[in-house]
Amino acid sequence: MSEILLLLTIAGSTALFLYGLKLMSESLQKMMGQWMQLILSSISTNRFKGILIGILVTALVQSSSATTVMVVSFVNAGMLRFTEAICVIMGANIGTTLTAWLISAFGFKLNFAAFMLPLIGVGIPLIFSNSRKVKNWGEMILGFSLLFISLEFLKGAIPTVTDSWFLDAVSYIKSLPYLSYITFFAFGIVCTILVRSSNATFALILVLCFQGWISFDLAVSMVLGINVGTTVAAVDVAKVANVTAKRVALARTFFNLFGAVWALAIFPYLIKGVVFISCGIGIGDPLQDLKAIPISLALFHTLFNVLNTLVLVQFVKKISQLVTKRIPIGAGSDEFKLTHIKIGLLSTPDASLFQAKRETIVFAENVRKMYMNIEKILFEKNEKEYNSLKESILSKEVFADRIEKEIANYLTKVGEGRLSENSSKMLRALYEIIADLESIANTCINMLNIVERKKAHRIDLPEPVNNNLQLMFNMVQEAIDTMVTMLTHEENLPLSMAQETETEINNFRDILKNEHLENLEKSVYDYDAGIIYTDIFSQCEKIGDFAFNIDKTYKSLT
Repeated sequence: MSEILLLLTIAGSTALFLYGLKLMSESLQKMMGQWMQLILSSISTNRFKGILIGILVTALVQSSSATTVMVVSFVNAGMLRFTEAICVIMGANIGTTLTAWLISAFGFKLNFAAFMLPLIGVGIPLIFSNSRKVKNWGEMILGFSLLFISLEFLKGAIPTVTDSWFLDAVSYIKSLPYLSYITFFAFGIVCTILVRSSNATFALILVLCFQGWISFDLAVSMVLGINVGTTVAAVDVAKVANVTAKRVALARTFFNLFGAVWALAIFPYLIKGVVFISCGIGIGDPLQDLKAIPISLALFHTLFNVLNTLVLVQFVKKISQLVTKRIPIGAGSDEFKLTHIKIGLLSTPDASLFQAKRETIVFAENVRKMYMNIEKILFEKNEKEYNSLKESILSKEVFADRIEKEIANYLTKVGEGRLSENSSKMLRALYEIIADLESIANTCINMLNIVERKKAHRIDLPEPVNNNLQLMFNMVQEAIDTMVTMLTHEENLPLSMAQETETEINNFRDILKNEHLENLEKSVYDYDAGIIYTDIFSQCEKIGDFAFNIDKTYKSLT
């Protein structure tokens, strides 16, 4: 019974640690989200700048997963090249070790837990504030406090080493040269997969090592397993993700596995090197002094990732080529594949909404291509080209229906979380935008049906009428281009520009209506041709309205 209670206490302490880490990371992402996007968007072709930015961003938000997902989005949007993304992910591996330093320094070297209850007393009242910023600070303080309280629980739950079957098993495994390192390396992988947090696994290893259950060298081999274990979760998520996410996950797996292989190959020398550095900078000998273990383990974790990055950064282009060849575009994917939000909800609503917005841009690009094909099919005489355009338009309508549904479902899930005022506005705006984009797609189908009617009845419009339609199409095309530009590049285009185009479209529609009545009186074309003519320019004007609605909705956010 006591063993069961011990296991439950360890599980509860680990769960509290995970919750504290999650709370702290999410609050930091809320506070640093926009800064994170700005920093990532500033990456140049300099590899080392990409690594430094990966370190900085991950250290700020305390989540390599958040950095990875953001990088995937930037690659998909064309704002980052894949080689640059690899450098950022390498930096993220280093940046995520900051938590290990916090745990080692404050959780073991200092009696920091004594200050945690007063901090909770400060943090919880802030959570009930009406200000979103103050709430974020409260959540960050509370998460930080829970980290160290749970660490104290974990240290209290795991007793100091005594004679037991576990100790006998560890002693036996350690007596086997190299097999002991590989065994505990595998333990590190399994623990990280089960816990789904490298930092929580690291904390558990620290406590076991500090209490004398495992030696420092075995703890180091488990830390190597942590690095590989984190990539397993990433690969698992990427199975249902887009090509870019799969490539990023594979690249991360490659350099983490590569690092583990060379580290295990020279493991005894690696341990000697860490001990030498620890003693040299005054930490102490972790093989002899239990108190020196926490900082020495954090030191190894950081140094290993730095060394692995310095080795592999020289081969970034080769890694990129290898991964791209291994996962080509379209490999193993069905016809419909989301570009950004297929990887699921992110840890904060702001980050999730950023993903939804990028997916909305894909939707907008789809309807723009759909509209351009409508213009082409109206004037197409070649039967083969006509059928090809028709098939393309219908497939884009199917895509529009599915992507609208997927984005709407995703937004519904995002809306279930706690949203700031700005996030709530963005959520409502995205709902309105995807509804208008779907209306544009439906209007394009209406126009295709009109063209089909025109073709079936063999109606040919006079050249002046076709010229008028061409002018109308050009105006609406300008409206759609402005809409996509506003959504995609966030350029500071004034709403007045879209308003002018909308006014021109409406005025031209009125002119065409009046001319149509005159044309009927003069018998320029018969009544059936006139219906086709008015239906086409009326549908064009509707598309202009929907595009302008999207512009107004998006501009209302800024």
